[in-house]
Formats: sequence, structure tokens, C-alpha cells
Amino acid sequence: MENKELLAEVEKVANVWLNGNFDEETKKEVKRMMQNADKTELIDAFYRTLEFGTGGLRGTMGAGTNRMNKYVVGMATQGFANYINKAFKGKKCSVVVGHDCRNNSRLFAETVANIFSANGIKVYLFESLRPTPEISFAIRQLGCQAGVNITASHNPKEYNGYKAYWEDGAQVLAPHDTGIIDEVNKVKVEDVKFEPNKDLIEIIGGEMDYDYMMAVKEAMVDQDVILRQKDLNIVYSPLHGTGRVIIPLCLRSWGFQNIHVVPEQMVIDGNFSTVKSPNPENSEAMTMGMSLGTKVNADLVIASDPDADRLAIVCRDDKGKWVIINGNQTCMMFCYYIITNMKKLGKLKGNEFLVKTIVTSELIREIADKNNIKLYDEFTGFKWIAYRIRELEGKEKYIGGGEESFGFLPYDKVRDKDSPASICLISEIAAWAKDNGMSLYQLLMQIYMDYGFQMEKAVSITKPGKSGAEEIKAMMENFRQNPPKEIAGSPVTIAKDFKTLKQVANGKESDLKMPDTSNVLQYFTADGTKVSVRPSGTEPKIKFYIEVKGEMKQASDYEKASKAAEQKVEAVIKSLNI
Repeated sequence: MENKELLAEVEKVANVWLNGNFDEETKKEVKRMMQNADKTELIDAFYRTLEFGTGGLRGTMGAGTNRMNKYVVGMATQGFANYINKAFKGKKCSVVVGHDCRNNSRLFAETVANIFSANGIKVYLFESLRPTPEISFAIRQLGCQAGVNITASHNPKEYNGYKAYWEDGAQVLAPHDTGIIDEVNKVKVEDVKFEPNKDLIEIIGGEMDYDYMMAVKEAMVDQDVILRQKDLNIVYSPLHGTGRVIIPLCLRSWGFQNIHVVPEQMVIDGNFSTVKSPNPENSEAMTMGMSLGTKVNADLVIASDPDADRLAIVCRDDKGKWVIINGNQTCMMFCYYIITNMKKLGKLKGNEFLVKTIVTSELIREIADKNNIKLYDEFTGFKWIAYRIRELEGKEKYIGGGEESFGFLPYDKVRDKDSPASICLISEIAAWAKDNGMSLYQLLMQIYMDYGFQMEKAVSITKPGKSGAEEIKAMMENFRQNPPKEIAGSPVTIAKDFKTLKQVANGKESDLKMPDTSNVLQYFTADGTKVSVRPSGTEPKIKFYIEVKGEMKQASDYEKASKAAEQKVEAVIKSLNI
């Protein structure tokens, strides 16, 4: 579409908002964008309608069809309500609605609750902000058909989002995701039933918190370890978000007695004023925690992101310096500990399985294979780990699953990433390491020595707006049409295309067995390098996940192995022209 045509189309949609049944503040915002000589903001606000991606609905807040506001949230909810009532025809349906600490989150959550109730659907609305995993738990606990959580996870303060959940407590998958989108696309703002049926809205809180905390205890592997190390010195920060009350309570319920919280970050704050970005992947978000950790001489510093589904861990290296454990290492450590100690305690019956995503470290496969534990590889997005748990429920026993982006789920009562359970378990792992004369860092070194050294690096290229989306599409198409024959001097031995579900291994083509398709390309080389390429489902980014192998025979080789791996990663980046 030419720019003139696009602008005409955008202005047509914007005029509907300017003259329709929208509040004055919204109309004022639309008018301002329309009167601006530079139409970039107007085009970006109206050139499309927000769609469900790997994490649901997510965008910057403001007026427009491509923005998070009560009207877009309203239309999404009306469409979702229509879909639920069709899918469960003749059944009295109920949903759970929760939200995080962000600006407008409570407003959006109440809007969602009002619309569901107006459509005859019973709503369990949390009294205030709650962790994402507790929303997932409540759906299952209350036997609901669906749920909505208002959150933009770890995104900057300008963002908000809408996560749609199905009756298994997991985020919606096909055919429901596209079915909901179809219903949403039929909805005009005048179709939205904003007036609530208050009889159908029930406020929930403390009792559900208690049930959830009891469920979290099921992730515990060995309580004796905790009892011996109950004074483990823990610093925790919720980064202004939903973990603030429940995570310290969960830690205490497990038996940990020496917990320090970062007071400045215990304050609910949608502007996240103590950090540049509330993302535990960024070391800057952990500086206040590390500072307190130094002051109280802590064994480890832990944080949850604003909606408390992901965690970040900081521990001391051999020189006493704070180091951040990355997402792959976190996942690796969980899998190693769960297998090692369940085996030692005689808890493994032979039908257990682990799950990881296709872009997460292959070292986890080494750990699983060497211990005869089944490992499933799933698409990026925790809903696919939840899908695998559901598929195998009653047949095989789930013992853990995670992804490289700091998310882990150590039990099956929840169907999303769960930082309260993961934070309690990593504290148990630190207690076990201490019990065995090790720090968490030394335990990590031991895993590398036992299973081999690998380094992973994610490279994100941001391409904002409509032109950016087209550029990302062209980049993916170029890789698909002209796959690399070698990467950093090593020949490509396996090429996987998860969109066509085909793989070419040593010149032979075969089918990939996956539950769906996904726009991901993956290359494995003769020297053990792995490269995955995918566009983000929720942000204007194309992501490259690089993994390289290295040599590490003893703990003192770590620095040398890391430097060599970094050089190899740089060679891979250069080789792929990214």
C-alpha cells in the first residue's frame, strides 16, 4: 500500500474514533495526532489493530486501534466473551481476572470484569495486583473456562498488555487464539457491553493466596536441606511489582528465616522509578538488590519481574564479586538439581519428563540424556510448555520446564512461568550447595565440568513501526530462501524450518514433528554451534539466539573458556551479517 493510500485509510479509522462513542480525553488525543504535520504517530496508532502474539495482546498505552486503551481492551474482551459463550454453549461459564502494578492495569482489569459480567459470565476478580502464575492457578482451582491477566510483564512503563488464558490455566493456543481474534475482529466499539452485572462479579484474594502458597510447596524437593540451612541469607526485590507480598511469605513457608527485601522496590509503582527498565535480564535492574546484598553479606540476591512470572538470580563468584546467572544457566541449574536430588531421594519412577523451548540451551539435553530423563523441545512462549504438560497429563510425570528468558515452572499446578515457586526452589538449591560446601556459582562450574561448557547469546535487532515489520519479514524470507551453508567456518549440518516443518540433515530432508508451525529458522553446525532466528511475537524485533561449545576441564578454566566462546559468538555474528 502506498503511503498516501495508507494515510487515507488511517485517517478514515481515526475519524471513526473522533466522531464515535469515545470519551473526550481519547478524542482530544486523536485530534492532536491528526493535526500534527508529522503523521508517523497517527499511522502507528491506527495502521492496524493489536493482535494476539506469543504473549497475547501487548502495546504502548494511548488512543488508537494499535494501542492499549479501554476501548481496545473492551473490544478484545467482548470478542473473547462471545467466543467463550460459543465454545461452552449452554454452560454457566466463569473467568478469573487479574492484573499487575502498571499504570491503568486496575482500570483495564475492572473494564474486563464489567464486560464479561455483562455477557452473563461469572467473574472472579482479584482484589488487587497478583502474580501471573496465581491467575493461572486460580483458573484451575476454581474450575473456570478462561481468564485474563492485565500485564505487560517486563516491558517499559509505557506498555500494558492482555494475556488470555484457557480452562487449563495456560495462555490460549490454536484454534482458540485465532477463534478469539475472529470474534474480536467482528466487534465494533458500539457492540461492547461496558455496563456490568454486579451480581456476577466476585472479589477474591486472601483465600486464593493461601491455596496458591500451599501449591507452591509442592515444588520443594528436599525439606531437610532447607531445615539445615534455614539461615541462608537471601535478598529479594519485586521490582515494584506483584511478588512483593507473596514471595517473602512463600520463602518463609518453605522454612527460610533470613530474608531481606529491597525497601525502595517494595513500593507499588507503575513508573518503575528506581530502574531504567523492570527487566530482570538487564543487570541494571539488580543494582539496588546487589547493594543491599553487599551490606547484609547475602548468599544470593533474587528478583521477580513486575508480574512475577520470571526471576533473576545474582550470586558471588570465587572472588566474592556479584555475578548474574543468565536465563540458560538458571534453567540448567534447575534441571540439574531436580534430576540429581529426585534421583538421590528415590523419587524418580521412570516416567518423568522435562521441557525446554527450542531456543534454550542444548546443555539441558545433555543433562537429561545422561540421566535417562525424557526431554521435549517446544516452541518459544511458555504456552507451548503448558501444551506439553496437558498432552502428557496422566501418562508421564512433569518435573520441570523452562526457557532462556528467565522463566521456569517446577511443578504442574500452574501452567505459566512461576517465579514464587522458582525463587523458593533456587533458594533450596543454594541451601543444598551450601550444605555441600559450595556456592551457587561453584555448583554452576560443577555442571559445566560434568556436562560440557556452552555459551549462549541473544542478539535483538529492533525495527519499529510498519516499515520495521516489513523489514523483519524480508530478513526472515532472505534466510529462508538463502540458508547459510556454513557459520563461522563450520559447515551447517542441520537446518530446520519450523514454518514449513521441514528439516534438512546432512543433505536429507525430513518432517519435523511439532504441534503447530512457527516462524523460526534454526541451524546446527559440525562444531556444535546452534543459531535460531525468529521475529518476536510481542515486540518489533527480530531475534538471533546463538549457542557455541567450548572446553572446560576444571573450574579455573571458566574465564578462558568464556573468552574463547565470546570470540566464537562474535565470529558467528560477523558470519551472519547481523
